[in-house]
Amino acid sequence: MAVPPETRPPAPGMRRTLGVRDGIAIAASSTAATTSIGIGMGALAVYAGRQTPALLMVAFLPILGIALSYARLNRTEPNCGNGYTWVGRSVGAWPGFLTGWVVLVANVIFMAYTSAITGSVILQFANKADVHSLLGIALDPGSTGVSTVVGLVALVTVTVTAVTGVRSATRLQWVLLGFEYTVLLVFCTWALVTGHESFSWAWLNPFAIDSFRSLAQGLVLAVFVFWGWDAAFTVNEETRNASDASRGGLIALVAMLGLLVFAAISFQRVMSTDELIEQGPQALTFLGAKLSPEPWASLPLAALMCSAFASLQSSVIPTARGALAMGRDQTLGRMWTKVHPRFGSPAVGTVLIMAMSAAVAVLAVGIPKINLMILTAVNSIGLIVALYYGLTALACAVRFRGALREGPLEAIRSVIVPGLSALVLFGLGIYLAVQYATMSDHFQATPDNGWFMLLIPSLIIATGLLAAAVAKWHRRSAYFTSGRGTDADAIALPMDEAAGPA
Repeated sequence: MAVPPETRPPAPGMRRTLGVRDGIAIAASSTAATTSIGIGMGALAVYAGRQTPALLMVAFLPILGIALSYARLNRTEPNCGNGYTWVGRSVGAWPGFLTGWVVLVANVIFMAYTSAITGSVILQFANKADVHSLLGIALDPGSTGVSTVVGLVALVTVTVTAVTGVRSATRLQWVLLGFEYTVLLVFCTWALVTGHESFSWAWLNPFAIDSFRSLAQGLVLAVFVFWGWDAAFTVNEETRNASDASRGGLIALVAMLGLLVFAAISFQRVMSTDELIEQGPQALTFLGAKLSPEPWASLPLAALMCSAFASLQSSVIPTARGALAMGRDQTLGRMWTKVHPRFGSPAVGTVLIMAMSAAVAVLAVGIPKINLMILTAVNSIGLIVALYYGLTALACAVRFRGALREGPLEAIRSVIVPGLSALVLFGLGIYLAVQYATMSDHFQATPDNGWFMLLIPSLIIATGLLAAAVAKWHRRSAYFTSGRGTDADAIALPMDEAAGPA
């Protein structure tokens, strides 16, 4: 039976200490521009070739529509569960729960492979310092197993900083962002000025991409590359003003577009398409080696390590808060709602997220090469991200459908743009799902096997439906009756309590 409201423990509250600057730090760290550029340019080049800059600009259009949907919904209902709450109220409880679930699982998978990337970068530094000769063992940064072991240490470290409070975490992220963006901009500018590959305006022409299938696959990968700006909205119950979360997320997204397109053009000024594809996740460090001697050539590697650390930390923060929102609605267990009395953070949930990511990372050791693990994770998460972004944009169009009678500007902003953005992402997801289902005649655990690429998203959705059934019929969550999340305003700490330690 459902627990009567009067007998439930008081809902946890988090301190409102954050501003726009903090939202930008969380969103920018979560999108992880340096990591996305370092490991993503080679993957995008596989499908878009020299049209990678054009692909990024095309992918930005539906993502901007999704961001505007988030901002519009956030003005009406700031909630750290955001998409889970908004979709549940406007579209339905089952799609709403599924939105929250796939965000949770996608972030766990993302953290698992990012921890391995972090370990790989640390090992590359160790090899440059000739540490392997001192230890007497080989340290292969391309090995998933060795990289994962080192990366798990990094995962535990960033979890500790996230538990001690989001405010202190954003301060660390600003330091990391400052360093990595400085290095990234310097080396990309250097490449742009000195590169030997001739610039062509065709690089900005999406119609020059070989096929629609390549365009669709590239767009899903590009959506994944942009993914993370919405992390700013998961701390909207900890911002002094709800609109601060919207501004932080939008500013980070626009900055991300500029960095990605600038970096794509810069990379192509130095490397041919074949070189980009061959280097794959080592493209950024390869760029540094081509442009400068040591020790300066190691700076891009250092920037990549900072980006990976910041991305790990900024992923565990929103994931724990999304789980908190689901826990206080009794769609997940109560353990997710425990807020640390000193730090004002969902400490138990943060540690649980870390533990699940570590478990997934250990399971992924079965994929021997880290570049294959990256491709597997990116392709799988891309489809899932397209699903939950599309559902959230659809929720905006449905909730504010009355704006169609309020004039063309409001109709375009609140209904038409969100609706079109949702249709684009749903269309991409369905098209690629059909392609994956028909491209292979047998199952094999490789990133180029269609059945395998469908297996991971299918398992995420299937487990989400099972968890929803448990929440509805076992926990008897009221969310499945109303689709409404717990009122965030009712649980937030008053401003005078926010002055405590963060």
